[in-house]
Amino acid sequence: MLTTPQKPFARKEVTTLEALQKIYNQPLFDLIDQARRVYLQHWKNNEIQLCTLLSIKTGGCSEDCSYCAQSARYDTGLEKEKLLTTAEVMEAAQRAKATGSTRFCMGAAWKGVREGTQQFETVLQTIRTVSTLGMEICVTLGELTDEAARQLRAAGVTAYNHNLDTSAEFYPNIVTTHTYQNRLDTIQAAQRAGLSVCCGGIIGMGETVDDRLKMLAVLAQFDPPPESVPINCLVPIPGTPLEEQPPVDVLELVRLIATARVTFPTAKVRLSAGRQQVSREGQALCFYAGANSIFYGNKLLTTGNPESDADLQLLTDLGFTAQKPYSDVPKHL
Repeated sequence: MLTTPQKPFARKEVTTLEALQKIYNQPLFDLIDQARRVYLQHWKNNEIQLCTLLSIKTGGCSEDCSYCAQSARYDTGLEKEKLLTTAEVMEAAQRAKATGSTRFCMGAAWKGVREGTQQFETVLQTIRTVSTLGMEICVTLGELTDEAARQLRAAGVTAYNHNLDTSAEFYPNIVTTHTYQNRLDTIQAAQRAGLSVCCGGIIGMGETVDDRLKMLAVLAQFDPPPESVPINCLVPIPGTPLEEQPPVDVLELVRLIATARVTFPTAKVRLSAGRQQVSREGQALCFYAGANSIFYGNKLLTTGNPESDADLQLLTDLGFTAQKPYSDVPKHL
């Protein structure tokens, strides 16, 4: 049974699993045509949002997420790194802006934020400094309290990333150290603080198509809906429980992106992790089906990403331009 999030996610019209199945299971070209019509209605400038993701604290996480190299429970060969200084992060942010990124995302391998600690105060100062560059700022720091969310927004954060990963039913197969409701609670805290929510999932972990659609059904209940919906393909990492998972079929990826575009007309649908394994032609089909955001740069938190020059060439070949940051990004001195 589909888990229903607690308030404030009470939208009057909720996309049901049955409705999503009907969209998803259309003949592929009919689905893509529908998604393309929705895309053109709401996104008229042929733009792609370029996002750069930086790990500001790497490894040593106490959680047991089966896909993640940063869990302290798995021997993946990843070297643990302490929290980066504000100067180190600012240097990376300036480089990201100079190469075309309009959104800078910072991730820390924590179970959650502990307000009042020196680490969190350092993160807040880093956010204040980076926000002077005028880019959108997204962070992913694990679980949030209402107070931590308010402090992040005051510092200059525009969006909080906290993926649902999969359906509520399949989630215990992937993570046991926190619950699905814990994730929903964090998303609610972010929204109550006035932060936009970046929330999506990972495919290729052994879940069914219905698990993927149930995840979208939960996202559709958010009020307001997610500002961006990242669709990640699992990157199997040696040493993790999912290291033997086969790659995702590109047409399944296209179907899910198209379904997400139909379901979330005004959201940025992000072609996220695993893009390195998708051909230029496959990526082009994803963009045609409604994806309009990518992570840009040679590395995500711990996994590879297509080379920046290759990305720029692909976007040029497809006639895309870089999306500008929102004009209401908070400015801090």
